[in-house]
Amino acid sequence: MKLTKPRLALICGILCISIFPILVKLRLTSGLISAFYRMFFAVILLLPYVLLSKNFKLPSLKLTLLAMLCGILFSSDVAVWNIAIQDSSATQASLLTNLSPVWVGIGSFLFLKSKPATNFWIGTIVSLFGMVTLVGFEFFIDLNFNQAFLFAVLSGILYSIYLLVSKNVLSEVDVLSFMTISLFTSSIYLGILCYSLNEPFTGFSNTGWFVLVLQAVICQLCAWLSISYATQHMRATRVSLSLLSQAVITSILAWLFLEEKITLQMVFGGIILLFGIRITFYDKTISLKKLFAKN
Repeated sequence: MKLTKPRLALICGILCISIFPILVKLRLTSGLISAFYRMFFAVILLLPYVLLSKNFKLPSLKLTLLAMLCGILFSSDVAVWNIAIQDSSATQASLLTNLSPVWVGIGSFLFLKSKPATNFWIGTIVSLFGMVTLVGFEFFIDLNFNQAFLFAVLSGILYSIYLLVSKNVLSEVDVLSFMTISLFTSSIYLGILCYSLNEPFTGFSNTGWFVLVLQAVICQLCAWLSISYATQHMRATRVSLSLLSQAVITSILAWLFLEEKITLQMVFGGIILLFGIRITFYDKTISLKKLFAKN
């Protein structure tokens, strides 16, 4: 598989967002205020650069409104996912959020000209089986259908809508201008939401502030500049499915920093998951008829 610039950007983005569940799991701030400062610090850092370098170009009113919608969708996704992680387990929240490739595939089939290829559906099935194996089949026996469950599912749906809408916007708007509008909207939206819900904007420990800045720089700016670039040049379905690999990296980081165990089953599940993602990058379309005919 040739490592083109969009693919390298996608890999970089995945590595950057993989640390996010670890930071959220520290519970140094509430999930909602964490989402706000992730967007706010990111736009504070990005805005001077795009203005001084004159890289910001205001698109048409229609595209500006769509970019603002992306900001609301993405910040809502991050907020409900944060709450889902803190109210249940990172495992449950990650698994349910990572159903987003299914929603992206369905959305692409219904609303985009570029329809998901056969390889995408095969890769999705293989990857989801790998995800289930990674988490453990016993997880589904103890699945708790509470608010955290609903928030995690909602996170995946919001994220898939964000990817589909941003794909259309990024076909006509450059990444830096899109990110600036999106982050500015996210900050205002989450700021109003936090204020209306009486969330504390101050009073955190030094470690808490450091983690909030780290989320903004690594998990937001570095990650989503890279992923937005990849989305601009790749299929939305392929990007969404590739993001499943963050579960594998997060598991490794949790083992290193949170002393969570990695079992042989988790390793096996991770290999299956990554193999499913690899199928979607296979250039030749897999023919199911020929595959079963040989058997």
